[in-house]
Amino acid sequence: MRRGALAVGRVAVAAPLMLAVAAAATGWLYVIGPHAPLPGRRIGDGLPLDELSKRASVPLLAFLGVWVLAALLLGLLARFARIERLTAALLLALGVGAWGYLATGVSILVIRQIPADAAFHAASRLHAVYLAAALAGLGGALLGRARVGSRSRWPLLLAAFVAVAGGLDVLDAILPVHRTSLLERLAPAAVHPLAAALAAPIGVVLMLLARGLVRRKRRAWRIAVALLLGSTTLHIFHGMASGAIATGLLAIALVARRQDFSAAGDPTSQPRVFIRAALLVIGIYAYGAAALWVNRLVADRPFTLPFSLSETSRALVGLSLVQGGRHLSGDFAVWFPASVVILGLVAAVVVLAAWLAPWRYRLRQEARERELAHALVSTYGEDTLAPFALRADKSYFFSESERAFLAYRVVGGVAIVSGDPIGPADELEALLARFVEFVRARDWRIAILGASDRWLQLYRSHGLQALYHGDEAVVETARFSLDGRAIRKVRQSVHRLERGGYSVLVATPAGLSDALRDELEAVARAWRGDAPERGFAMALDALFRLDGDDAVFVIGRGPDGAAEGFLHFAVTPACKALSLSTMPRLRSVPNGFTEWLVCAAVEWARDNGYEKVSLNFAPFAALLGPEAELSPAQRLQRRALMGLKGHFQLDNLLLFNRKFFPYWQPRFVVYERRLDLPRVGIAALAAESYLPFQKPRKATA
Repeated sequence: MRRGALAVGRVAVAAPLMLAVAAAATGWLYVIGPHAPLPGRRIGDGLPLDELSKRASVPLLAFLGVWVLAALLLGLLARFARIERLTAALLLALGVGAWGYLATGVSILVIRQIPADAAFHAASRLHAVYLAAALAGLGGALLGRARVGSRSRWPLLLAAFVAVAGGLDVLDAILPVHRTSLLERLAPAAVHPLAAALAAPIGVVLMLLARGLVRRKRRAWRIAVALLLGSTTLHIFHGMASGAIATGLLAIALVARRQDFSAAGDPTSQPRVFIRAALLVIGIYAYGAAALWVNRLVADRPFTLPFSLSETSRALVGLSLVQGGRHLSGDFAVWFPASVVILGLVAAVVVLAAWLAPWRYRLRQEARERELAHALVSTYGEDTLAPFALRADKSYFFSESERAFLAYRVVGGVAIVSGDPIGPADELEALLARFVEFVRARDWRIAILGASDRWLQLYRSHGLQALYHGDEAVVETARFSLDGRAIRKVRQSVHRLERGGYSVLVATPAGLSDALRDELEAVARAWRGDAPERGFAMALDALFRLDGDDAVFVIGRGPDGAAEGFLHFAVTPACKALSLSTMPRLRSVPNGFTEWLVCAAVEWARDNGYEKVSLNFAPFAALLGPEAELSPAQRLQRRALMGLKGHFQLDNLLLFNRKFFPYWQPRFVVYERRLDLPRVGIAALAAESYLPFQKPRKATA
């Protein structure tokens, strides 16, 4: 109650002081305005009470000086009253605007002795009223209190208004018969043709900026504020009240919420953007020179470089479209300006898109970081997917204490994280918070592939959502047995291979000879063929990425002793598990070969103290299981998934895994917004090398 009473007291003190400042500003204009020997433009009817003595105008510099000082004082009072920036900006703009409108209207009513409606209508068209209101609003936006808290929805709302403003300008330019361009209507007469020509380009720019504003881009905010303030100025000096109010309030709102637009642009993009812009401009002028030289006979002037620069420049800004070519004739006078304008628009869009683009990703993996990540996986890698974070095509993001990390890679502007973060539980909250901030600052989306249900609540606490993706089959070595009728087909395969002279060799990379390594590489190449190396979150990128005792090979030898196939496992010591990475084999191996190797791997794991063997990941296992009880919508999803069977291993992996009676570990895709899902899906498929958007990395040891 005491805090509330104090807040009310602050407002009660500030409100009359604000009114006094506004009244004092008006009074100071009457004191210094008529006598100020200042050059430049004058504001008409800035002193309406002096209209009869023909001294109603005031120098623009004097008017700005008084009201800038008043705006600063008003902003400080709003800050004293602890009024939030946007609220202060709107209140001050509307308050000063209402004060100026009423004071000026009453003054005109008294001086001119005209009806009240005519007096207030005249007041509504005066520059002084709107310019003072705009300055007061900016004062509140600059000096009001910033609201500290969670991410607001203001960027989305303001971006929508900016997009609407841009769309109206484009619509105005397209439909000039039904309505004149907003920019053209509001520009001074001297620049009407230029304003008309720029209406559509500025509208397009505003619409492009809207996306950057949604993503909280600082660069987009700066350009939008500059365009809107310029538009407001044109509104004011052309006497368009509605336009001045709309664009002025939108510009003030953007200034007031500037803390929401904190995402910096990629600092390394500036040289690229400037070079690209310069090359595009040179290309446009080269095109103009070539076109004018080829068609020089339809020009009433000889071709010269100054003539080429002049005509191309007029066409580029749209003047030739509005006023027509001054020195060109025939069809060339029609299509040349249009073609230059189109090239200019394309160049502007390309440059603006590059300026506002997400940060460029650079794969970085230093030796020290790799050693630290390896140590953390060995100590804290309690998830069976943890070893796959050690692929060479991922970057590492560490906590401040370097006791936890996650592995990620950016594909198409999506930061794809490989599995859950790795580290002690008390470090993961801060790690994820820092990473989300890191990703958003670079204008990337975020997605986590292969997330377990253990940390779903942590992800949701940071505004992320989870979508079921499938199940990982995990065999418990202590419970696995070849006894019983249910597993008889697997048991028969094992006995058949053993009777056929096949044998198993289990070894770590440290125990493999160079010759055997070459054999395994040859088997892997034969199995893969021309296809790229698949995998990202659930496989290693090279057979010998993990060396020493960090991996296990279960090698199947034929009767002649040659390797005909193998299972490649990553060791997860923190959870005493083996995680299957690949299982290549020759095409000539007998049926049941892989089942035989899996049984040998489980038996070896049990004998060597491992409690779990993680097999293949089965996408959407809960939907594809034959005994699953599905709703009508889920049955429709199942049919759609089965239609992809020729392109992806879906139910094949599920049926194979079920032979070993595993338990199922659900896996999820974690993302930010539902609208991001198509982009996340494409990026994930590209990262897994199912789409050709990413150049496959050459596997190395």
